[in-house]
Amino acid sequence: MKKKIALGFIALLVIIQFIRIDKTNPAIVKENDFISITNPPEHIQQMLKASCYDCHSNESTYPWYTNVAPISWWVKQHINEAREELNFSEWGTFNVKRQKHKLEEGAEMIEEGEMPMSSYTLIHDNAKLSDTQKAELIAWFKTEKEK
Repeated sequence: MKKKIALGFIALLVIIQFIRIDKTNPAIVKENDFISITNPPEHIQQMLKASCYDCHSNESTYPWYTNVAPISWWVKQHINEAREELNFSEWGTFNVKRQKHKLEEGAEMIEEGEMPMSSYTLIHDNAKLSDTQKAELIAWFKTEKEK
């Protein structure tokens, strides 16, 4: 009986590999991009690109493990949810009130340790922010919000 269950489980894992995710990124309109609009200092740009843009923009990269279901489904769901919450590639389409709110939320999420997500930084070491980097990014978000 255990052998049949194990074989059934293996067969299921093989079959679900044929259910692929769409790895196509939406078009990028440079004039709407957060970095293009706000023109942050280079070190802030690097932090944003390394720690935020992979999920919160139309510039997502899909590593090798996104070829393996159900991991690929989980990653795609996170990217979709992240873009829905905040998409830096669409910053220019937000009204000023929404932009300020998103800057405030971004600072709060970093302060509270919710962003970047630990499940992301576990695999993407370059996305980890030191305490100093967090403080710099938070301060920059708050300064940008006051403009």
